Amino acid sequence: MDFSVKKLASDAGVFFSRAVQFTQENLGQAEKTELDAHFENLLARADCTKNWTEKIFKQTEYLLQPNPSARIEEFLYEKLDRKLPSRPTNAELLGHYMLEAAKDFGPGTPYGSTLIKVGECQQRLGGAEREFLQTSAISFLTPLRNFLEGDWRTISKERRLLENRRLDLDACKARVKKAKAAETKAAAVPDFQETRPRNYVLSASASALWTEEVDKAEHELRVAQTEFDRQAEVTRLLLEGISSTHVNHLRCLHEFVEAQTAYYNQCHRVMQDLHQELGSSHADAFSSSFGRNPGSTPDPVACASSPTASETDVLQIEEVQPPASGTRKAKVLYDYDAADTSEMSLLADELITVYTVPGMDSDWLVGERGNQKGKVPVTYLELLS
Repeated sequence: MDFSVKKLASDAGVFFSRAVQFTQENLGQAEKTELDAHFENLLARADCTKNWTEKIFKQTEYLLQPNPSARIEEFLYEKLDRKLPSRPTNAELLGHYMLEAAKDFGPGTPYGSTLIKVGECQQRLGGAEREFLQTSAISFLTPLRNFLEGDWRTISKERRLLENRRLDLDACKARVKKAKAAETKAAAVPDFQETRPRNYVLSASASALWTEEVDKAEHELRVAQTEFDRQAEVTRLLLEGISSTHVNHLRCLHEFVEAQTAYYNQCHRVMQDLHQELGSSHADAFSSSFGRNPGSTPDPVACASSPTASETDVLQIEEVQPPASGTRKAKVLYDYDAADTSEMSLLADELITVYTVPGMDSDWLVGERGNQKGKVPVTYLELLS
């Protein structure tokens, strides 16, 4: 093992000199070299970028993976450089349970068939979520992590080195100032009336020694100034690169928003299709409740002289008069296609008038748009006061 006592002593001396300079600056007993305003602005901008990038990165992790235990597991696998085992999303797991339950309850039963529809929908949602998580991790989280663990560490290292160079420079300035003061004192005109002329010789010798000390201190100051200027330039270039970092993060942010938009649009389409499918089934049950009892025997005479169930619904809706009070405006949230002639089709963002009638299912309202009238599902509406 190559152990240099001389180098160790030199490093210890430099460390002690920096510590003394730092302490004296904090106590106001020593001057401090100030950086120019542009450099200070670059430092403040870099610190601001680091702090907010760190917060955005952590909060995005919480958004994509709310489970703390799962985040810890992912962190450990990443540090061990091992591939994270694939796990189903919560929606996929819920869909699996619903499909398994439908097998036990009977796929032909109303509850079982609905469980199958909802379970398959949940699995599609889970697949969309998995794709969104993967895309966001690659396009957004990874660049932020690379900045914090790569570029920012380099910037921090160079900034610490610049601070050490500044402390060395200020310590050299202090030594030069001290040496010049001692030289001036030693060069003072000796008193030739002294009974001991040896004082003159000693004074001249001391002056020469301090002159040599001044020269040495000024040489060290020039070296320290050169190293400080070189390190300041390196640090400045790195800090000015923060602008490129912002441009890169802006592009990544756009990709994150696009992935999030695609994910929510896909979820909206899946849920809208499911809701329409379930709404149609519910409408069929609603229509049958206004018609004959499915278990009863049809009366041929009644069938010949009375309209069908669908025609009865249309007649009832058309003949319903809005109450004197209780009508409300409603905004349509999603497009809706009427399942039969008793319903009214809707267009997203339009305004219609709605009201209830006695005996109607609470999931439905009577809607009016001009001369059109029909049943509309409540879940597709935002009721306005």
